[in-house]
Amino acid sequence: MTLSLLLGLCLFAVFLVAFFFMLSGSSAESDRLIEVTQQARRHQGETSSGLFASFLNADVLAKPFTFFRKFFSSEPDPGLVRRLMLAGYRKPAHADIYLGARLALPALLGISVALLIQSNVFLFFLVALVVGFFAPDFWLSHAINKRREHLRLSLPDGLDMLSISMEAGLGLDQAIVRIGQEFRMSHPALSEEFLQINFEQRAGVQRIAAWKGFADRANIDSVRSFVAMLIQTDRFGTPVSKSLGNFSDALRLQRRQQAEEKAAKTTIKLVPPLVFFIFPAVGVVTIGPAVILVAKSLEHLVQ
Repeated sequence: MTLSLLLGLCLFAVFLVAFFFMLSGSSAESDRLIEVTQQARRHQGETSSGLFASFLNADVLAKPFTFFRKFFSSEPDPGLVRRLMLAGYRKPAHADIYLGARLALPALLGISVALLIQSNVFLFFLVALVVGFFAPDFWLSHAINKRREHLRLSLPDGLDMLSISMEAGLGLDQAIVRIGQEFRMSHPALSEEFLQINFEQRAGVQRIAAWKGFADRANIDSVRSFVAMLIQTDRFGTPVSKSLGNFSDALRLQRRQQAEEKAAKTTIKLVPPLVFFIFPAVGVVTIGPAVILVAKSLEHLVQ
């Protein structure tokens, strides 16, 4: 029994480590983009997969899943590829790893339940299958929302830097490359998107199409407004730096108003915990001793 328990735990731990560390955000396009823009600061610790990046490879991990997927479809699901792209995972192998996780994780959880649980095995086995099947989807939704939030919070800083760079004499394309290089540590998501825009333009994509692609990947209202503003300034020839400064101020004002709105909602959100948890405890502490004394007094009177 002890050997089976250790085997199940080891299988589950190995798969989790492989799944979360192999879905690294860096892609082949991003690596080529860094080479094109001659990125100077490059070291081993900057990758999202950390120390495991030099030992593990997403393409190698995805090979068995790719082989299994080709029996049903020659290409991954476009909807899944888009969702992974929104989360920052653009390599084709990431879609196969995700599909493989939805198949392998329920099996591993089911084996672990069969080895660990002694009673109601069938019920816990079904629960493990359901949890294992939907866990990658929940993780992907969380990764998409997290990346969107990072882009939303880092966009005003990027626009300020872009405006300063253009006022200093750089063109729009050169300023984008500079920001992508400078923001790799502080705002990695925005840095990757800006460098991706520059790479697409170097590959022959028109500027407007590259910016629209950025808006589609980010899928945020503020980014769409920013791209629409850039398209308008490019068409009508208005000063870009002044428009960027005004737009960044508007974004910061909007972010401040959203923070004030959340702060105003805290009083309403505190009502349920106060009513159901704090007030009953206070009532027991304050009224409880008096109730006990009254009960003892009535007991003596009855006797």
